[in-house]
Amino acid sequence: MPLPIEEYGLIGDGHTAALVGLDGSIDWLCLPRFDSGACFAALLGSPAHGRWLIAPHGAVSRTQRRYRDGTLILETDFETETGAVRVIDCMPLSNERWDVLRIVEGLRGHVQMHMELIIRFDYGSIVPWVHRAEGTLFATAGPATLELHTPVQTHGEHMTSRADFTVAVGERVPFVLNYRPSHTPAQEAIDADQTLAQTQTLWREWSQQCTYQGRWREPVLRSLMTLKALIYQPTGGIVAAPTTSLPEQPGGVRNWDYRYCWLRDATFTLNALLLAGYTEEALAWQEWLLRAVAGSPADMQILYSVTGERRLQEIELPWLPGYGDAAPVRIGNAAATQFQLDVYGEVMDTLHLARAAGQTPQPHAWRIQCALLAFLDTHWSDPDEGIWEIRGPRQHFTHSKVMAWVAFDRGVKAVERYGLEGPVEAWRRTRDEIHAQVCQSGFDAKRNSFVQHYGSTELDASLLLIPMVGFLPPDDPRVLGTIEAIERELVVDGFVLRYLTATGIDSLPAGEGVFLPCSFWLADCLAVTGRHAEAEALFERLLALRNDVGLLSEEFDPRTGHMQGNFPQALSHMALVNTARLLSLASEQVKASTPKGERPAAASTAP
Repeated sequence: MPLPIEEYGLIGDGHTAALVGLDGSIDWLCLPRFDSGACFAALLGSPAHGRWLIAPHGAVSRTQRRYRDGTLILETDFETETGAVRVIDCMPLSNERWDVLRIVEGLRGHVQMHMELIIRFDYGSIVPWVHRAEGTLFATAGPATLELHTPVQTHGEHMTSRADFTVAVGERVPFVLNYRPSHTPAQEAIDADQTLAQTQTLWREWSQQCTYQGRWREPVLRSLMTLKALIYQPTGGIVAAPTTSLPEQPGGVRNWDYRYCWLRDATFTLNALLLAGYTEEALAWQEWLLRAVAGSPADMQILYSVTGERRLQEIELPWLPGYGDAAPVRIGNAAATQFQLDVYGEVMDTLHLARAAGQTPQPHAWRIQCALLAFLDTHWSDPDEGIWEIRGPRQHFTHSKVMAWVAFDRGVKAVERYGLEGPVEAWRRTRDEIHAQVCQSGFDAKRNSFVQHYGSTELDASLLLIPMVGFLPPDDPRVLGTIEAIERELVVDGFVLRYLTATGIDSLPAGEGVFLPCSFWLADCLAVTGRHAEAEALFERLLALRNDVGLLSEEFDPRTGHMQGNFPQALSHMALVNTARLLSLASEQVKASTPKGERPAAASTAP
């Protein structure tokens, strides 16, 4: 059985990422990129589906881990009766090769160690041909070869390679696993200690570029490093998570592949990177976005591969039982074929934020934006699948219409503020028409709240974004009523559900955890409506949900205290960064402008 989700740490190299368990086992790794087939898939099955374990042979009395400051180098300390050891894990940052580096370092006394390497290509379905030559282990199947370089003698049959060795205080034993296409010649093994030092330097140089100096800097920087690790460096695309099929409900079927790039993440990503001074990554993401959406606006998808590929056929892998027997395990994502209006608003808002930050998009970006608005002008009144990628019938989702309003609003502002040319009067009329319709059809006067979709009385946490995108001011009674309704009906133990799955809106069995990004959105809303103390209290509770190395999943189960959904989740970390910034600014404004004894006013959220 795999570990609880929160007991995994992340390492990555800018092309892919691995999950390292608190027990010293790498249970998930796809090579050579995030959406490639996994060579270690124990996370979704058992060790027989592939893993790489390095840990003490006997009982462990205490385990503690951390990232080295300013890096994604993971250190796990194991205490035993005879001594203590440290396992150092990282993936060197390189555009020329793929390596996983593990070093066992003796800290005290001596410890008997055990190494077990089970390589299974294509998500655990293919047993490679394994042989040894000149002390190196080679595992080959089809297009891929993995090589293990270590001074330790390995043994075992072709199914599993093992090693037993003793580490004394001061000793360091390296293990390097290298990937290469099987048709290419073997690469020279890297020097483990030298590569570790280089990796540390590169990560710390990147971390030192962070310009964010507000409150909660440590969790903000850790979240930014996590986002950095989820960027596919050759293209600038950022995956939603490095995993697939970690369930949103224990034993359930809400299991999706998140190893792709969602357009709706663009606004959150760009904002998070820009506010921290990472203009290079923001520009790379912007360029990826423009390449991905190029073509007919009618063909724009909500998600693409890290290189911009559009065919992401969803299939099930029946040989994998799933995390905690949550089946099916899926690769690919059928949501790529859905129609979701909100992405047009998110793309327009992304490029608006870039211009506002001085990151002028390429000249052809405005032509693309005008083409998107021309298409949206004739389709904004269509029903869609919405932000949550509903697999039931299309609806007129209120959030989708709000984001269509955002698209035209940002188009108007581009003309007004930056002197760009476009049919601004027509855009203003469409913007006003959408606004009027949403306020008429998306608002339930009896409930004093906006609703999930037209004709519904149900709530949806995406409605928390209404004041944040500037559709209505935070102090509008309809906004305040919506926040109060969501607090009353969608909050569980202080955290926010996306919507009530029991309504059957998504045509899936009911039940899932609280959604962490939505919980951050509630903190944002509390802050901009003047409820600063409550906003900070919620934010602190959300920070407490991070695991011991600062990582967040997509969802959380308050009943069991365990994380749920794919991990680590980019949207959760983006939301953390943006909420920390908002609360930090709000706190500074309150201190600067509130005389002693007076109630602070609501912060502004001008788009």
